Amino acid sequence: MFQPVSLFIGLRYSRSHNRSGFVSFITFFSIAGILLGVTSLITVVSVMNGFEGELKKRILGLVPHIIISNDNKPMPKWAEHRALLMNQPHVLQASPFLETEALIQSKDSLQGVLIHGVIPEFEKNNIVSKHMVAGSLASLSQGQYNLVLGQSLARQLNVDYGDTIRIVLLNKTVFTPMGRVPVQRTFTITGIFNVGSQVDAAMVYVHSDFGAKLLRRKGDGINQLRLYLDDAFNAEQVVTQLEKTFGHHLEFTTWTQSQGVLFSAVKMEKNMMWLMLSLIIFVATFNIISALVMVVIDKQGEIGILKTLGLNQTGIIKIFITQGMVNGLWGVIFGTILGVTLTLNLNMLIDTFGLDFFGAGYTAQSLPIELKTSDVIVIILSALSMSLLATLYPAYRASNTEPAEVLRNE
Repeated sequence: MFQPVSLFIGLRYSRSHNRSGFVSFITFFSIAGILLGVTSLITVVSVMNGFEGELKKRILGLVPHIIISNDNKPMPKWAEHRALLMNQPHVLQASPFLETEALIQSKDSLQGVLIHGVIPEFEKNNIVSKHMVAGSLASLSQGQYNLVLGQSLARQLNVDYGDTIRIVLLNKTVFTPMGRVPVQRTFTITGIFNVGSQVDAAMVYVHSDFGAKLLRRKGDGINQLRLYLDDAFNAEQVVTQLEKTFGHHLEFTTWTQSQGVLFSAVKMEKNMMWLMLSLIIFVATFNIISALVMVVIDKQGEIGILKTLGLNQTGIIKIFITQGMVNGLWGVIFGTILGVTLTLNLNMLIDTFGLDFFGAGYTAQSLPIELKTSDVIVIILSALSMSLLATLYPAYRASNTEPAEVLRNE
């Protein structure tokens, strides 16, 4: 098969077994370095994607993406607002609710919590409904003063399904023969959920009607609407549109104001992983430079003969770019295969070797993994680009070889 002369010679040099042992040693480690760098990047980035996805699903599944309120005053027209909101782009669900801070007390413990008063019929697609361990959110409508709480909170309070607990509102008081005391009420636990995030230990659900009675409000007590979007990261865009639709008499609060710092930290950590693991590939490309420089010195006579026979500078450059890129290409190919294979079988390897990443408190040691084709492509192209850059100086140096000077000493 016909091949351009530069490509033919470059491939011959890359397959040559006559090079010195030291050059072969450096070449081997340049390929191994790129292989390890690509493998590490694919694996670590996939795990970081998984963690980011889990945070997004578990935390943003509970935390409203957008909260609409009227200066914390009751919203008697919330049904009309909800009908308009459900027709807005990106809005999947609009749920009415009331919110207040309280203390929750059992026989053994006392914890501060955030009470969400909800209307269960609007919470059917809530992530809590999909992660119920016992009971259901619908049970809030099946009796008076029922309550649903997280499994972590239930453990801290040492309570279980069917037990009774006391809710105490420190910011609401009533007069009694004993003087002014905080408003309090006994609730029955009719549901326990486990989403798998810290929110499990800080949030409880009650029916909005009974939450309003606890807060001494009229009607259902709804004072906020919470929006869930098709993508939480569209929140700012949706708020801009809602301000045009509703004007500025309503307040709009996005999830970034409460959880944005956490996601920014995860993104920064992911970027730092990219940088640190890319340095492995960067160091490996220096080995390509070293190996090619030595090959150029070793092939001075052959370069001089090729130039004498009429091969121009561009042709010489292509020879050594081809040789260097072959090394980089082998590292990228094997690194990609190993990285994808390791990523897809990582949890199986963890189980096989009994590795403990999360501590004794976790029964399951599986890592959340999300392998994205786009990330793999970016890693491959980045590694090949660095390999190409590494070949430029040795190739340029080879192209500047003077045949007369070289052949004089042959």
